[in-house]
Amino acid sequence: MKPKNFNERCYSLLKKVPKGKVTTYKSLAKALGSKAYRTVGNAMNKNPYGALGRAGGSPQKSELVPCHRVVCSDGKVGGFAAGTPIKIKLLKSEDVDVLNGKINLKKYLFKFN
Repeated sequence: MKPKNFNERCYSLLKKVPKGKVTTYKSLAKALGSKAYRTVGNAMNKNPYGALGRAGGSPQKSELVPCHRVVCSDGKVGGFAAGTPIKIKLLKSEDVDVLNGKINLKKYLFKFN
């Protein structure tokens, strides 16, 4: 069954990005057949399945949506609801190098099929 709304479609697709890889807001939008990368950013900001448990308690591991793995098209880390330093910490914990607030997309970018 296909997720119903745009946000749920974003979360479903983002679950495919493995640890140690990132995607971009633009790539997610494109994979969804959209150009609405800002809307993808809003969906990530409202992620109820984040590791920090904003959904009224920690979600099950299978429900987690790793929105910290979504970065800007130029490699900049971008925003994060819990703060950019926490996003960087989460990325580094997955062995993603962050240098001067940027990620090497040639090395870490996950490509959707």
